[in-house]
Amino acid sequence: MKVLVAIDSFKGSVSSVEASKAVSLGIRDVFTDAEILSVPLADGGEGTVEALVHAADGHVIKQRVTGSLNQTVDAEYGILSDGKTAVIEVSSACGLPLVPIKHRNPLITTTYGVGELICDAIERGCRHFIIGLGGSATNDAGIGMLQALGYNFLDKNGESVGLGGGELRRIRKIDTTHVHPVLKSCTFKVACDVTNPLYGPNGATYVYGPQKGATPEMLEELDAGMESFSQVAFHKIGLDIQSINGAGAAGGLGAAFAGFLQAQLQSGIELVMELANIEEKLGHVDFVVTGEGKIDGQTSMGKAPLGLSKLAQKHGIPVIALAGAISEKGSTLNSQGITALFSIMNEPMSLEEAMAKDVTSDHLRFTTCQLFRLIRAIR
Repeated sequence: MKVLVAIDSFKGSVSSVEASKAVSLGIRDVFTDAEILSVPLADGGEGTVEALVHAADGHVIKQRVTGSLNQTVDAEYGILSDGKTAVIEVSSACGLPLVPIKHRNPLITTTYGVGELICDAIERGCRHFIIGLGGSATNDAGIGMLQALGYNFLDKNGESVGLGGGELRRIRKIDTTHVHPVLKSCTFKVACDVTNPLYGPNGATYVYGPQKGATPEMLEELDAGMESFSQVAFHKIGLDIQSINGAGAAGGLGAAFAGFLQAQLQSGIELVMELANIEEKLGHVDFVVTGEGKIDGQTSMGKAPLGLSKLAQKHGIPVIALAGAISEKGSTLNSQGITALFSIMNEPMSLEEAMAKDVTSDHLRFTTCQLFRLIRAIR
């Protein structure tokens, strides 16, 4: 018996590594000599650093940087075993959960800390970057990150603007004199699973701004700032950043990476699977076990379990998906590569109790054990 275990994190409960360990124990409760390939999974969001560091035998760097509210925060990123590739989740520096609800204000929140993480990795010898977008508290079109990298944004009087989305409308000129000299030899691959433009009704501000604390008045000001900045950027770099698919990701960081750092924006799960050599690991596998905290309609829109399942389907390998909860819409995944879906919940309990780390791990192990007892009986 050879099984590939690749599970996304159960957010707020167990990490991808912890979930994979519980499932592996459940398999070995039945097949003691099973060959298990455990590959932590992520889709470019939370858990991407952990998954890729684990898959590529890398290590984690802890660094103090500027947080969303221009305060110091403790962030971390990964450096893979080649010593040249850094993996950064932008949420580590400017994530929405780091900002208390009463303090959320995209007019002032900044991505400066993301740029500081990039600079730190450059100083440690990294020249290739894997960036996970998503979950930011910002709406500054990435100018904070670019400011940390040496870009200078000037107002009509030739003075440097400050930090935050509220500064975008003031920008009239972009000075690149002091941009970090090593940037031109760096490459960026960005995990981006949204296609929102930078501004407009479907842009970063109107779609994601409200959850970041934007009032109706702020939305109008911020969106106008995004549009104004895109015009200034066009005159500087000759690229219409509004037209980039995913420009609006993470409050416009997608536009900053693609427009100013020549980044490739691509599917998060496809990027992670490529770097973790998932397809190569599928060779001669009997089963794939995947999953995440909740399987629903969003899973069918490119989340980690679906990406893995489509790859397994190509190789004719059965896929078992485990989740804390499965909605009726999850059944559509049966036609997209997932052979069977199972909830790990086996008795009534509160959400708080169900999400306790030990409870989730025990349920993952028990459910996996029962499924593989069935597999043993019919083989």
